[in-house]
This record gives sequence, structure tokens and C-alpha cells, in this order.
Amino acid sequence: EVWVDDYYVAEATAVEAKLGFDKQEVSQAGKPGKGYKIVGTDGKGSIKMNKCTSYFQTKLLDAVQQGKTPSSTIVVKVDDPDAVGTERVQLNGVVFDELPLTSWEVKKLAEETLPFTFETATLLDTANE
Repeated sequence: EVWVDDYYVAEATAVEAKLGFDKQEVSQAGKPGKGYKIVGTDGKGSIKMNKCTSYFQTKLLDAVQQGKTPSSTIVVKVDDPDAVGTERVQLNGVVFDELPLTSWEVKKLAEETLPFTFETATLLDTANE
């Protein structure tokens, strides 16, 4: 399940979020291999959904056309009955990369994918064994 701000995205069919690491090489005396230190992060992701509403168009279009950068919070929940517990991840400082305005084809479900970046992530709940 997915929520963008407080909007339940019932039409979501896939979500992915990854936190990449910006690393700097660290040389260490007495070690022939390269060491690395994480000096920053790069959060990226996407939401794929069936096209059912104009929520994202109404949320983003006016703000962007006014020169504003809309920022959101996304909460993703994974609740598998066979798993031990529920996992919830909150993505903070989400900024969408693009806004699909229209895309469809006769005799096919309309889908849209919204790629985004995010600043930080918080584990709200974890599924543990």
C-alpha cells in the first residue's frame, strides 16, 4: 500500500525506492585495497499505477507552473500474511521528476509511472523473524 502525503494511492501497482551512496576513496597505510567512506546519499524511486484519477496532475501542475517545487512524503507498507510483521518505510522530501499528462491506448489499461527523488528515509515498522 502507498500513501502520498495523506492520499491513499489505491491504484498503485508497484513501488521502488533505493538509497544510493556517494562514496569517497580512503587510502589507509598498510592496506593494499581501497577503502571507502560514505559522504552522501542519493534517494531515487518510482510509483507505477493504473490511471484512475487526476490526483497527481492537480497536485503538481499548478505548483510547478507557478515556479514552486512541491515536496511530498510517501509511506509504503508491505503486509504479507506469511511474513512476521509489517514493514513500513517513510520517504521524506520527495520531489517528482516528471508529470505524465496523458497517455493511453485503445483496449489497454492506462498506466502511469512517476519517478522521484527523496532526501531521507525512515523505517516506521520492520518485519522481523
